[in-house]
Amino acid sequence: MSTTLIRNGRIIDPACGLDSNGDLLITDGRIASIHVDGDPSPPADDSIDATGCIVCPGLIDIHVHFRDPHQGQGHEETIALGSAAAVAGGFSTVCCMPNTSPALDTTEQVAGVMQRGRDAQLARVHTVACGTIGRRGETIAPISDLIAAGAIGISDDGDGIADHAMMRRILEAVASADSCFMQHCQDPEATKGSVMNAGPLATKLGLIGWPASAEEAMLQRDLELNADIGARYHAQHLSSGGSVELIRAARAQGQPATGEVSPHHLLLTEDACSTYDTNAKMNPPLRRREDIDALKAGISDGTITILGTDHAPHPAHTKAVDFAAASFGIVGLECALPLYRKALIDDGVLDWPQMLAMMTCNPARLVGLDAEGLGSLTEGGPADLTIIDPDLEWIIDADAFMSSGRNCPFNGWTVRGRSIKTIVAGAVVHDRATAVTV
Repeated sequence: MSTTLIRNGRIIDPACGLDSNGDLLITDGRIASIHVDGDPSPPADDSIDATGCIVCPGLIDIHVHFRDPHQGQGHEETIALGSAAAVAGGFSTVCCMPNTSPALDTTEQVAGVMQRGRDAQLARVHTVACGTIGRRGETIAPISDLIAAGAIGISDDGDGIADHAMMRRILEAVASADSCFMQHCQDPEATKGSVMNAGPLATKLGLIGWPASAEEAMLQRDLELNADIGARYHAQHLSSGGSVELIRAARAQGQPATGEVSPHHLLLTEDACSTYDTNAKMNPPLRRREDIDALKAGISDGTITILGTDHAPHPAHTKAVDFAAASFGIVGLECALPLYRKALIDDGVLDWPQMLAMMTCNPARLVGLDAEGLGSLTEGGPADLTIIDPDLEWIIDADAFMSSGRNCPFNGWTVRGRSIKTIVAGAVVHDRATAVTV
């Protein structure tokens, strides 16, 4: 029997409201006991000194792109590299989106991604499967089979479901399977050729604008369809203040609707595009300061409940082109934690327990991983933990990322807060002190 004692940490478990200094004992990959408020701890084979650090459930990101499988796409990222990036950023569990090649629309593809995740022996890797075959929006995917095969949610991420009747069928299937649907809210007709936020700056730059109404229109349509279905509905990577208002109203009416926001939509505005920096090209696009304020208000009042990175690595050559032709998206796993700290804690929107809830128990509940004991610190549950130095100051260096992607608009930023150890099933899979991912 192997035992490890994590000593003298600030133990935060938002799932049960725990926030106390103490020790946590791990035995054979599971949490054996938690000792706070002077409760004496038992001896252990090994110990980890967490003085001055936060000890919390392993971080969970339900929105990543690991590009695997990637037939014909030329992507360099793999599940192994993506998993290494995840644990380096403090994430013990990630959920892969299905916009791969081929798309994750068969039980075999779902099983394959999960197996490659297990083979990497780093983060826990789960999958979100397609709502339609090939993500083409024409034929509904075998949703119940995909969920039975292990998919923790359904999405055509990268594209929204444009057809109303198809969207209703998918919501009904997801509700019947007691799963969740994650929508990429984008009206395709309103965003043809769009590359940045619509407005005077796009006009000045000679770029086609992407109106916020394109996000809001699909979100409103979905919420109206779901009003009498009651599926767990999750709006991904929100960028518009109007979207916050729509979700707030739906939740007030009792609908199980949730929203997610990413670091870039909390810290950057459309002004980042003013120099044609392709690292500022996002889907959805960076918007205005007023939208950031509305997103933060939605986080503060509980309308937005989940933080997701939308980690999207791209080969360098797909960003080193004209802005209009460049790929959308950025990498995010390895610098998300301090960026969220900067946007939310330093700005007085949340405290550490509230922010960590959006990165642990809230996402776990949405996709059902709480049933596996993830997202919380439960005696007898899996020992998935993140140890965070909340005040460690460091400079983001994209060239040092574990991910193959270097497409990061935050490169060179000085930030505070970093995961120093990531533990999965009791094993240290990343140790900042030695810069080793096991």
